[in-house]
Amino acid sequence: MSILTINPSPILTISVISRKDKPVIDHRDYDRLASILNYAADDEETKVVVLRGLDGCFCRGGDINEFIDGINKARLISAVTALFRALANFPKPIVACVEGDAIGVGCTILFHCDVVVAAPASRFRVPFVDYGLVPDAATSILAPRRMGYFAAFRFFCLGEELGAEQAERLGVVSSIATENDCHSAALDIAHRLARKPNDALQQTRKLLRGDTGDLCERIDEEIDLFRRALECASTQKRLRRLSRMAG
Repeated sequence: MSILTINPSPILTISVISRKDKPVIDHRDYDRLASILNYAADDEETKVVVLRGLDGCFCRGGDINEFIDGINKARLISAVTALFRALANFPKPIVACVEGDAIGVGCTILFHCDVVVAAPASRFRVPFVDYGLVPDAATSILAPRRMGYFAAFRFFCLGEELGAEQAERLGVVSSIATENDCHSAALDIAHRLARKPNDALQQTRKLLRGDTGDLCERIDEEIDLFRRALECASTQKRLRRLSRMAG
């Protein structure tokens, strides 16, 4: 499994750390991240959140083994929903630092971030359709808004991989740092934001993002389709095969 650690300060840094060299997240990580975000939303000392993945990898998605685990499936769905709702309702700027692969939920989380700084070798992919599943985190709304419909269709339905430069052109990434400067570049932006008048910063962010009520409705719709897909025999067969291939 992977765990989440926090370095509390006015800039709250959330780092994803892998155990057993397995850079995926499970229901415990979804729960933990949702709790951290809910805490940060209410904490007056927290001005900006920096989200950072592993060295050489941001996140390679959710643990497929949980998709085929009938016992923990309900727990997974509940945890995923809590995280996505926390992201959709989060009132403060989120700066993401992507150093490597951002796949599946490791990529869709980025659509809720206000700044995404990527290392040049970073790669982005959302293979949901290949797994027999649907997009998550309200990206069926957010991706077409940010990328345009045609690019979002290719990204999600064809499962095409984006390099850092292409991701920047399409609006998935806001800037590309030098190879060894991604984290410091993200922190520099976070510090600049943290120095702004807090009320004006949050109010301006809210105005720019617009009404996010539709995001929670879409999250529920996507989760319902996701749950139904996990009950499909052909999807389960495909996921088991992918799990074996992953080792």
